Amino acid sequence: MVQLSFFSAESVPPAVTDLSGLLAGPGQVVTANGNARISVVVDAQWRARAVAAQIEQCGLDAEIGVSEEGHPLVRTASVPALAPLASQWTRGAIKSPPGGWVPGPRELRIWALAAGHGENGGERFVLALDPRAPDTHAPLAQSLIRAGIAPTMIGTRGANPGLRIAGRRRLTRLAENIGEAPPDADPNVGWPPF
Repeated sequence: MVQLSFFSAESVPPAVTDLSGLLAGPGQVVTANGNARISVVVDAQWRARAVAAQIEQCGLDAEIGVSEEGHPLVRTASVPALAPLASQWTRGAIKSPPGGWVPGPRELRIWALAAGHGENGGERFVLALDPRAPDTHAPLAQSLIRAGIAPTMIGTRGANPGLRIAGRRRLTRLAENIGEAPPDADPNVGWPPF
């Protein structure tokens, strides 16, 4: 008998707004002619497959390709359904989280799938931030606090900025939201224990 896992992200129906988790991390959005496309470069194929599956759960087509640097790239089709999300997450051509944004379980899961990793044998978990959008770092830390997961900002002056979650209670809350790692995830990624 297979035991089904149940976590917060499974309790919420998929929605296009779930993809805001990609924009909280290193994801990018491009708009043109009333359409928008979200893309993210990830560091492993298992992440690309997991992110693509999340995009498809939202009712959108996902494409896995290769970035100019040779890393896996996942992107949506350019569609009108993403235009409102793109509008909320940009100020002109600059990525900017909406004021008061609180990531829900599905947004947190896709963020972790695209750009989350453990540290120090699972004692900490980091959600990567976009190094090209430093003005998003502090507002995203506040967003996690509003979600009940207080992080510490790390590497904000370097190439690998992130929000570090530490402490048993915070890691448990994160794990309850994002659930288990995908079955094909790299075991060294340090996914928070569920």
